[in-house]
Amino acid sequence: MLRVGVLVSGGGTNLQAIFDGISQGTIRNAKVEVVISNNASAYALERAKNHGVEALCLSPKAYESREAFNRALLEKIDAYHLDLIVLAGFLVTIPAEMIRTYPNRIINIHPSLIPSFCGVGYYGLKVHEAALARGVKLTGATVHFVDEGVDSGPILLQKAVEVQPQDTPKTLQQRVMEQAEWVILPKAIDMIANGEIYPGGRKD
Repeated sequence: MLRVGVLVSGGGTNLQAIFDGISQGTIRNAKVEVVISNNASAYALERAKNHGVEALCLSPKAYESREAFNRALLEKIDAYHLDLIVLAGFLVTIPAEMIRTYPNRIINIHPSLIPSFCGVGYYGLKVHEAALARGVKLTGATVHFVDEGVDSGPILLQKAVEVQPQDTPKTLQQRVMEQAEWVILPKAIDMIANGEIYPGGRKD
């Protein structure tokens, strides 16, 4: 059974997709052990409690330095003996020490087709604003392993979504979530839990 921890900063719609995947059997042999947010008011924490999963808030603001926060986060992650850490809209930079401790065991969902509209400054609605400003006809989402760069780790899964002429950043964001993010993030977790993805990429 794959022991999963999910890190999230906001409402937790991707977290809900994970819970739904587990309950519906599209994610096999995996269990969410803990949900951690840097935001005490994040609805994701309520989602976790509603599913009987431990929900914790660790905010950098509660520590005297970022180094102290980084140590606390890593200690908390270590305490759960996790096999996989999922970044599902976590708007805090992951400490390099944590990435080194969990190589190819941290995955992230990003709301674009990497390498487009990714890297420093591209998160949330900003990604979709940039896609519309560029005039692209296709966007989508990417699941990738996390390395010490920003959105630069090996790609696991991608799914394209059409951009509609009348789209606003919010309507595009919603469609990308529904048609791509909520599909490929649970799929990636299932593939990892069942040996179809190994550290470094997919098995062919």
